[in-house]
Amino acid sequence: MHRRKSGPLYLAVVLLVFAGVVFAAPAQKKTTTTKKTTTAKKTAVQTAKKKTAVSKKTTPATLTRSQARRTRARRSPWTTPTFADSTSGDRTAGDDPVVRAAAVEALGPYNGSIVAVDPSTGRVLTMVNQRVALKSGFQPCSTVKIPVALAALAEGLIDSKTPVRLTSGTRMNLTHALAVSNNPYFANLGVKLGYERFAYYARLFGLGEKAGLNIEGEEPGYFADAPPKNGGMGMMASFGEGITLTPLQLAALLSAICNGGTLYYLQYPQTQEEIDKFVPRIKRRLDIAEYIPHIKPGLMGAVEFGTARRAFYSPEAPICGKTGTCTGGTTHLGWFGSYSDFGENKIVVVVLLTGGYGVSGPTAAEIAGNMYRRLHREGYFARRPVFSPAILVPR
Repeated sequence: MHRRKSGPLYLAVVLLVFAGVVFAAPAQKKTTTTKKTTTAKKTAVQTAKKKTAVSKKTTPATLTRSQARRTRARRSPWTTPTFADSTSGDRTAGDDPVVRAAAVEALGPYNGSIVAVDPSTGRVLTMVNQRVALKSGFQPCSTVKIPVALAALAEGLIDSKTPVRLTSGTRMNLTHALAVSNNPYFANLGVKLGYERFAYYARLFGLGEKAGLNIEGEEPGYFADAPPKNGGMGMMASFGEGITLTPLQLAALLSAICNGGTLYYLQYPQTQEEIDKFVPRIKRRLDIAEYIPHIKPGLMGAVEFGTARRAFYSPEAPICGKTGTCTGGTTHLGWFGSYSDFGENKIVVVVLLTGGYGVSGPTAAEIAGNMYRRLHREGYFARRPVFSPAILVPR
């Protein structure tokens, strides 16, 4: 028989055991929680340090200028610099000094070329960046729309007011299409013309051949023997796909438009003696006089309200011109071909920019506008042409 344990001593022992269980459990939980909290804090601190390190590596504000330039270069698709010394190596002994100074100042730090021509004789007045101007050419971009328009007019497909259907609810005429450089409009004309007809006129206007007469180092542009695989006639007629154009070729064609149809050989005299003995040479006469009034409003509209608005500087000094913007492989191209339509002294100005970001037809137009502005300020357009054997050449 077991004896029942009782008494004060027994109760004291029971109470001590119960108290140990009750107070020991919270103490254990507190220790576990403290360990978990400490571990979490350490993890959070380590994560924050990693984020800070990543942030320091990627935040542009912490990059040096050279690092930032290298980073932008890695991300840029363009391999030609936007800015460069475009006058290095030029031969300028035969340049018109007033025209040369205006061109160099207007081009500024841009990587590009400016060709200025007297449209009444074919004399090259200045050629900034001769390395670029004399090369085998660049894609003409939207400047190709000028010969396309002339070809379509000559073939009787349109006149300046003919509305061409672009979409079910959109129609556009030639004047507006030239001014805003509408690609679907000219792609439509290219398809209607077809390769054979357009190629005939393009070569007649001087595409694919040298524009100059005995200009040292000049290379011809290129005109494809068939419609380009990339977009066919639509791309050829709207972007100049399959064609390379030189600034000299565009200047020669614009000179013929300015003077009423005489396509001169461009000549670049290099000495005062050559200037004094300069005689214009006609390559051929273009039967375009009746079509010029149809394209002229569009070329003026480009400067007044279209893609070349940045060339505008005075309503009393109208400029006719056409912009072009596109990508030639890894080089961004900006074109502006133009001529002055006022004063005694006419001039043709072609600007070609090559580079990356910031290069465009409107930028080229702005540069040409700055050049015209300086020439106008200096009274160039009011100056009567100096006598030369040019006046003896029938036009």
